[in-house]
Amino acid sequence: MRRKISLLLLTGMLLAGCRAPENTASETGAEGTTQSLAATEETLPATEPEPAEDAFVRVTKYIPEIRQELPYATEDNFTGQVIYDFPDAYLRWGTVKKLRAVSEELAQMGLGLKIWDGFRPASAQFRLWQVCPNPTYVANPEKGFSSHSRGNTVDLTLVDEAGRELEMPTAFDDFTAKADRDYSDCSETAAENARLLERMMEKHGFSGYFGEWWHFTDTQDYPVDKVFEPPVSLG
Repeated sequence: MRRKISLLLLTGMLLAGCRAPENTASETGAEGTTQSLAATEETLPATEPEPAEDAFVRVTKYIPEIRQELPYATEDNFTGQVIYDFPDAYLRWGTVKKLRAVSEELAQMGLGLKIWDGFRPASAQFRLWQVCPNPTYVANPEKGFSSHSRGNTVDLTLVDEAGRELEMPTAFDDFTAKADRDYSDCSETAAENARLLERMMEKHGFSGYFGEWWHFTDTQDYPVDKVFEPPVSLG
């Protein structure tokens, strides 16, 4: 009997020695997962640092859904001449963040924004004054620049999902009384659209100019920049 018990104990010990430790598989799996994640993190591109609040940035880089059509980059403007030669709108980063908030809220309504003019370099302001030396329509750069040269002012309108402009009181750069924010001399549809644009812009930190329904300035002020010139191309 004693011999039989000894044999049973020996067999049990041998079987226990052959069995793998219970935690080995899970620990190996966890280690493998950690190594895999580390390898993945190494292959991910570094996050681009956020620009300074006053830095000039290309609007479509941060609001890709926004439309832009810059008349002053063509001859299709009230002067009939090209005023600047860059094809993309630029604004201060702080202003772009506010504009992005407007765009995101409008998207929920099936609407979007189209920019007509953003930052206007000092050279462009002198060019405008040379072509149209009328202080009623153009700021005299010898006496003070347009707020567009601060990089916190934008001219824009509303568009539908297909990019078609909504009905507004007037076309861009209309210098008649119909372009003001009175809205009593335009259709009800145009008035409603202009008021919607005004509400959305003011909600997110912009102030409108009474004489031009399309003109909005960031309530955060920046100095006039007489040096920055947007690139002619992205290449």
